[in-house]
Amino acid sequence: MTATAPPAHDKAGPIDERLLRTSPLKKLLGRPELGSVVGAAAVFVFFSLVADSFLRTSSLSTVLYAASTIGIMAVPVALLMIGGEFDLSAGVLVTSSALVSSMFSYQMTANVWVGALVSLLVTLAIGAFNGIMLVRTKLPSFIITLGTFLMLTGMNLGFTKLISGTVSTKTIADMEGFSSAKKVFATFTVGGVDIKTTILWWIALVAVATWILLRTRFGNWIFAAGGADGAARAVGVPVARTKIVLYMGVAFCAWISGQHLLFSFDVVQSGEGVGNELIYIIAAVIGGCLITGGYGSAIGSAVGAFIFGMTSKGIVYAEWNPDWFKFFLGAMLLLATLLNAWVRKRAEATR
Repeated sequence: MTATAPPAHDKAGPIDERLLRTSPLKKLLGRPELGSVVGAAAVFVFFSLVADSFLRTSSLSTVLYAASTIGIMAVPVALLMIGGEFDLSAGVLVTSSALVSSMFSYQMTANVWVGALVSLLVTLAIGAFNGIMLVRTKLPSFIITLGTFLMLTGMNLGFTKLISGTVSTKTIADMEGFSSAKKVFATFTVGGVDIKTTILWWIALVAVATWILLRTRFGNWIFAAGGADGAARAVGVPVARTKIVLYMGVAFCAWISGQHLLFSFDVVQSGEGVGNELIYIIAAVIGGCLITGGYGSAIGSAVGAFIFGMTSKGIVYAEWNPDWFKFFLGAMLLLATLLNAWVRKRAEATR
C-alpha cells in the first residue's frame, strides 16, 4: 500500500500572499482612480451626444485648459488628503501668491522675475506655517487652514487697498521680464498656435506626484501618515516632517497657479480664489481620494479635474443655464464617491 504524499505547501507552511500572482482584473479593481475613469468616460459620452460643438478641437482644448487650472492644485491637494489632512486656504493662497508677485514688482520697480521669486518664498512660508501649526498644536487641519483662509482673505483685500488704493493691482504688462514670464506661466506660441502652459505644468506635476507615491520612500510615508499616523510613528515614519512637506507642496503649486493668474491678465483682483479650495478637494475626491486619508492617487485627481473641465464647459456648449453647474458638480461628487466606495469594496472582496 502506498502512502499519498502531502502537498508541498503543507510542509513549508502557508504560502506568503505577497508571492501570489494577482490577475490583471484584480489589479485594475484595486486602482483608486478606476471609478473616476468610468465617470469621466460617461461624462464625455454624455456631452458628446447633447452638445454638437463639444467634440470640436477648439472646444476640447478649452476643456483641457479649464481642467489644467484646477488640476495643478488638485494634485498636491490629493497628496495632502492621502496624508490625512485638508487645506482650506489653498484657493486664496493662489491669489495671495499673485498679489505678492505683482505688488512687489510694481512698487519696487524690479524685474517681474524678482517679484515672482519673492512670491515663491512667501508662499512656501505660508505652507510651512500651516504644516508647523498642525504638528505643533495637534489641532485638526480643518481649523488650522480655516484660520489661514480667513487671515489671507483679509490680508489680500487689506494690503491691496492699502498699497494700490483699489481692490486690484496695477498692471505690470510693460515691466521687464513680463514677456518671458508669460511664456513660462501663461501662454507661448508654437507654429502660430497658442499653447497654455498650465497644461504642461499639470502633466508634469501629475507625473512627478505619481512617481513619488509609487516609487519613493516619501510616497510610502504619505500613505502611512494618512492611514494610521500613530502606527506610522511607531515604525519610524517622520509623520510631522511628511505633513509639513505636503503643505509646502500645496503652497508651491499655489505659487504656479498664482503666477499663471497674474501673467495671463497682468492684474489681479484681491477677492479672487474664495471657494476654489472646495473645487480642488472635490476633484481629488472624485478621483478616488478618501476623506479619511491613506488612499488615492495623483492620476485620479487629474481625472477628477478633467471631469470638472468637461462639466463646466459642456454645460456652456450644450447651451444650458450655467446656474445649474453647481448642482451637476454636487451630483457628480456624490455619484463618484459612491462609485469609488463600491469599487474599493469589490477590490477588497477579490483579494
